[in-house]
Amino acid sequence: MESLTGTTTDQAPANPAATDDMLATQPVGYWCGLTHTTVTRRLRDAMAKIDVTQPQYWVLNCVSGGPTAPSREEVVAQLTHLADEPHEIARVIDQLLHREWLWIDGRRHLHLTDAGESARARLRELATEVRAVVHRGISDEDYVAALKVLRKMVANVEGDGTPGHPS
Repeated sequence: MESLTGTTTDQAPANPAATDDMLATQPVGYWCGLTHTTVTRRLRDAMAKIDVTQPQYWVLNCVSGGPTAPSREEVVAQLTHLADEPHEIARVIDQLLHREWLWIDGRRHLHLTDAGESARARLRELATEVRAVVHRGISDEDYVAALKVLRKMVANVEGDGTPGHPS
């Protein structure tokens, strides 16, 4: 496989036991997928211990995060791309209304109840604790460098190599 810089690096099969000198040949999709699966599982397992799901956390954050209260439709539109299936966010909103962590005003906008805000704050603490485990031994500089490389790879695949500028 020839890179844009004119050098050639062979694409080896995914190998979880690859040594450091073999990492340049490893498929990024494998390692990104493994990272996503492992980190998501760790976070969801931690949330399950307090009877909350990751999509519930997304909805709580979405409802609390803006200058104006969003409608149900706005929350569904904003979060559906993250969900496992297209109707999941609407169901989560119903669950949170039933749990009395959300309420709907006369204009059909969603708001957090005090219990919902308490849950959101606790979930943020939990997510921060999981993040600390995931980032153990990784400096902020290394983390930023890794994300910049991934962002550049996305830009390379989507278009002209500039983040946010697909061709």
